[in-house]
Amino acid sequence: GQKGGAPIRRVMFHEITRDAVQKAIQNATSIDERKVEAQQARRVLERLVGYKASPLLWKTVKKGLSAGRVQTVALRLIVEREREIRAFKPVEYWSIEALLEKNGQRFTAKLHQVDGKKPEIGNERTARAILGDLDKRHTFPVTSVRRRERRKNPSPPFTTSTIQQEAAKKLGFGSKRTMRVAQDLYEGIELGPDGAVGLITYMRTDSTRIAESAALQARDVLTGLFGSDHLAAGPQLYGKAQQANAQDAHEAIRPTDPSRRPDQVRKYLTSDQFKLYELVWKRFMASQMAPAVFDTTTVDFDLGRYLFRSTGSVIKFDGFLGLYRETHEEGEGRALEDEQALPVLEVKEDVPVKEIVPHQHFTEPPPRFSEASLVKELERLGIGRPSTYASIISVLADRHYVLLEQRRFTPTPLGETVAKIMVHQFPDIFNVAFTSSMEGELDKIEEGEVGWRRVLEEFYGPFAQSLDKANIEDLIARAQRADRRFRRHP
Repeated sequence: GQKGGAPIRRVMFHEITRDAVQKAIQNATSIDERKVEAQQARRVLERLVGYKASPLLWKTVKKGLSAGRVQTVALRLIVEREREIRAFKPVEYWSIEALLEKNGQRFTAKLHQVDGKKPEIGNERTARAILGDLDKRHTFPVTSVRRRERRKNPSPPFTTSTIQQEAAKKLGFGSKRTMRVAQDLYEGIELGPDGAVGLITYMRTDSTRIAESAALQARDVLTGLFGSDHLAAGPQLYGKAQQANAQDAHEAIRPTDPSRRPDQVRKYLTSDQFKLYELVWKRFMASQMAPAVFDTTTVDFDLGRYLFRSTGSVIKFDGFLGLYRETHEEGEGRALEDEQALPVLEVKEDVPVKEIVPHQHFTEPPPRFSEASLVKELERLGIGRPSTYASIISVLADRHYVLLEQRRFTPTPLGETVAKIMVHQFPDIFNVAFTSSMEGELDKIEEGEVGWRRVLEEFYGPFAQSLDKANIEDLIARAQRADRRFRRHP
């Protein structure tokens, strides 16, 4: 619009480099009113919930507390997970493993079936009975060998959510630290004679899309570093099959100049900046590389009642693994590249058994959320925007609603009480389905499908009713009960 002179225009760029900024200014567009309205609706919504629901907490729990629209749902996830863990009753089970050796190479085979069924060994007595049956065996006969080639593709380049997950797992960075360092790399680093240069593209994005020019540049660099056999068949542009509520406004997070290798800029960077730049660079470069090829082998030793099975895999061609390996957290399953290597085995040969070992296990409760797994869960449920994950998590910690110990979240007594009261009073608002569908409504405002005032009116009616119904005495009693129970079992 006119404000005493020149019209206000929108300039969009995803990387702070001279070319990108100049190009953006040449291609300035008019301001998209629908985006402005969606943003307004989001702000009003956050304030409605914050200003109206928070006083309930002041009256019932203590002064100064706050209830955010999205953070309360995140808190609820952490509290509910804690309840599952408390209610969990571990169950004992045993596994049996044979240690075999051929030509000096040791490997293991697991008891895979008893009488054609999955073994159910509930106690030591049952395990010992099986060991007794196998006592006289000094060799295992190979009854089948199956080999197959498997390919593993590289992961797509980072989005806000995946960079936070991977930096948490690989570098031990919290979400807030990751985003702060990424902001520095995006805004620009003084690279000696080159002046300030933005090293990565915009770090708030839920798209994995890559500009073709960047993919082609990466291919040139990779050919020099690894040879053309390590390249993907063509430029990999990703970003087609996005999640339902991804905005896809930006590219993925990638180096602004793929030929700028981490070791070349190391001397200009702090240690955190270097680690994160290297992570972004490697993940992006790997996304343009060839799949890794494995030979996986499954060997069965059929002893009649008992069937032992051994699996292993060998990397035949490292492909992208020559540059980048993802990190796995506890409970995420094993990657192909971590399987044992097996000697060459043929059907009918007898393999010497060194020992047969029983192992006692107990079923595990679901793990507490780490920063990585909480971000992954918020994204999976479609709650919050990528730009908000780090702030959601830091708000929960700053308000002492949760503790982060050994990189895992546990709710504090205060957090449990807040979640309990908010969910009890506003069951329709602080739930996953509502919060996720609200993100969808906000997106529709942006696409011009619904008016922002209507979205707010539809929200406010039921919300105001829940507020009116708030029976303060009842909520105070609830808060005290939650607190007492917590003191009994912290």
